[in-house]
Amino acid sequence: MTEKLRGEEQKIADSMPMAVLNAIQNPVILVDENGLVAFANWEAESFFGASANYLARHDISAFIPFGSPLLTLIEQVRERRAAVNEYRVDLSSPRLGADKLVDLYVAPVLSEPGSVVIVFQERSMADKIDRQLTHRAAARSVTGLASMLAHEIKNPLSGIRGAAQLLETSVNDDDRALTRLICDETDRIVSLVDRMEVFSDERPVDRHPVNIHSVLDHVKAVAMAGFARKIRITENYDPSLPPVYANRDQLIQVFLNLIKNAAEAVADKPDGEIMLTTAYRPGIRLSVAGTREKISLPLEFCVHDNGPGVPADLVPHLFDPFITTKTNGSGLGLALVAKIIGGHGGIVECDSQSNRTTFRVLMPASKGPTAEDSEPLTVKGQS
Repeated sequence: MTEKLRGEEQKIADSMPMAVLNAIQNPVILVDENGLVAFANWEAESFFGASANYLARHDISAFIPFGSPLLTLIEQVRERRAAVNEYRVDLSSPRLGADKLVDLYVAPVLSEPGSVVIVFQERSMADKIDRQLTHRAAARSVTGLASMLAHEIKNPLSGIRGAAQLLETSVNDDDRALTRLICDETDRIVSLVDRMEVFSDERPVDRHPVNIHSVLDHVKAVAMAGFARKIRITENYDPSLPPVYANRDQLIQVFLNLIKNAAEAVADKPDGEIMLTTAYRPGIRLSVAGTREKISLPLEFCVHDNGPGVPADLVPHLFDPFITTKTNGSGLGLALVAKIIGGHGGIVECDSQSNRTTFRVLMPASKGPTAEDSEPLTVKGQS
């Protein structure tokens, strides 16, 4: 009986290292002295798109781009027998996919000469969170500007408009066109300042459990009745999604902005299409502004379009105020989207390539019933 118990204890002890490595959310591999992948945890299998058994039969060079700095790092670690960190290494390839930017930790296995352990930290999510914090700071910086504009500009503008209206009654027809121009341009500036005043609203967001599919269906109906009436809009929804903890009206505002941008991007394409998708993506956590709480952001809502894409140099600044690709755009629509989503403790990001742009919103789930449980749930497959 004692020997049996010891055998069970040994099995548990032997399985513990494997369980720990598989629990790590980063890809981890062991490369032996011959360059073969002797071990890969579950995340590594997903990262390389191959099983551990398949990886074990091949050299590490078969899975990374030719001439990758990773191969040099492995040799350095073997020679120096000391760990090395390398940041922002590009492993993008047809096999691994585009935008595979990683931080690397390579360390020798002292008990196995020539063997090294490699830990991959994907930069994509870290960069997303860094950029989102920058977007929030940009939104806060425009808050003071909005308050100043409201006071210092709107009052003089009302005087200018009033004077132009008085002049209109005593001038000839040719000059009356100029007074109308003054009034129209004054109204346009007041409208711009009104839009900026939204940024100075720092009141807590009134949030409730919301059915995101109901919101998206409403926004789609509005879009197809107006600015997107000639554009094909499809859906691919996850019917098992829990409600999102959010303000319904603000979500409508967010997705109207995003769908309007997508509609303008594909307006000149005969095959222009917008797709709305929802999905559950566990594992992403973010600190809530103003608190020590960390919340999970498992709900992913995307607006995809097949337009020409956003210039690469503009993508990192797309959610900053006054940044726009439109000739007559104000550059405040996406800044407002970033402010609203940030106020909900969420993340909004843009991934853009030629003929494919995706605006991705990550938000917290609600633990309670939706405010719309009394209504039939509208969930559609791809139409």
